[in-house]
This record gives sequence, C-alpha cells and structure tokens, in this order.
Amino acid sequence: MAKKILVVDDKKELRTLLKQYLSQEGFEVALAEDGQKALFIARQVKPDLIILDLMMPEMGGYEFLRVYGREASTPIIILTAKLEENDKVLGLELGADDYITKPFSLRELTARVRAVLRRMEKSAVEQDILRAADVELDRAGRVVSVAGRQVDLTPSEFELLAIMMSAPGRAYSRLELLDHLQGTAFEGYERTIDVHIRNLRLKIEPEAAKPHYIETVYGVGYRFTPPRGT
Repeated sequence: MAKKILVVDDKKELRTLLKQYLSQEGFEVALAEDGQKALFIARQVKPDLIILDLMMPEMGGYEFLRVYGREASTPIIILTAKLEENDKVLGLELGADDYITKPFSLRELTARVRAVLRRMEKSAVEQDILRAADVELDRAGRVVSVAGRQVDLTPSEFELLAIMMSAPGRAYSRLELLDHLQGTAFEGYERTIDVHIRNLRLKIEPEAAKPHYIETVYGVGYRFTPPRGT
C-alpha cells in the first residue's frame, strides 16, 4: 500500500511539482495551501508523513505544528525559505522531525522522506520494550515513562532515545545519530541532533541543566547513562 504524504505550501507551483514528483516515486499525495486546510485534510486522510511550509497565510506552519502535534505523532519535514538558525530550531522544538531549506533538490527531499518512513517502519520490528535506569520505552505503544511518569515525545525524540537506550553507555557522534535517525547523514544537519537532545532533556531529566540520563561526551556526541550498578 502506498504511503500517504500531505504537502502543505501556499505556492501552487511547488505543490503541483511535489505532487507530480512524489506520485511518480510511488506515494499517494494530498495537498493543502495553508495550515487551516491542512488540519482538515490531515484529520481526514491520516497521512504517514507531512511536508510543511512555515510561512503561509491563514494558519502558518508553526501554528499547525502546535495544533496538530497535540492530535497525532505524524512525522513532519518542514520547508523553510528562511536562513536564520532560530527558525529551524523553533520548528524542531515544536515537533518537526527534520527540515530542508528552499531551494532544495527533489532527490534530496525524496531521500529524506524515505529515510523518515523507513525509520518509522524499522521501529515496529525491533525490541518492543527497552528499559535502562528508571526509563522505560515501549516501541509498540509509542510510550515512554520516567520513574513511572509518562512523557510525550515527538517521533524523532522517541527514536533518538530508543537508539541510545539500545546500547546504554555507548557514545554516539552527532553524525552517527543523524544517520540512525534519517538513514543518511547530511552534512550541516548535525545541529538537528543538538535540538532534539535539548528537547529530550527538558522532558525526561529531573534537571535539564544537570543531565542524569543523557550525557554529553565532549568531542564525540552523546550517550545514555548505563543503569546504576552496571
């Protein structure tokens, strides 16, 4: 069955181009010109992935992320013509999984789409329950709890935590984590990992400024702290 992708952008030419290209690549594509219409369509078709522009009339990408993120954990790739780092970071903090800056290569966008979808499928066949320290991650239920308290994570935050919990104590470089997360490591996107790690710490650490679970390995990257006594 073809994966369903919702493309949200206020430029008709780009929507048409992406629908034509992604349809040729075997995807089922729905279109929306702003966040408000995207909410209606997403609720109806339940897409497997959303490609989302940030700057749109009626309802922009940021507001769409805030609203739809409370309803579903659909992976989202944001499109942005803005070059400022803060715009990308804000999109990731609001729950987006990845970003790509306009103008972009259709081949690269398709590769990113396939990588995110592969990651979602892969998680379904891996070990269902991961436990380390007092953190428990349930792949099948897409649930994470810390000391018995359930926490809500975005799809990328969930997968990033699962990667590190699969090998407690192992230090991962940013590029390694990016490769595990996306299926390919695009140079210049390591910053994505830093944002996801920061968000994870805010959600699971007792004190984000003094990480107990996710440690920074200086000069390397990050690791999940092994359970006490190991």
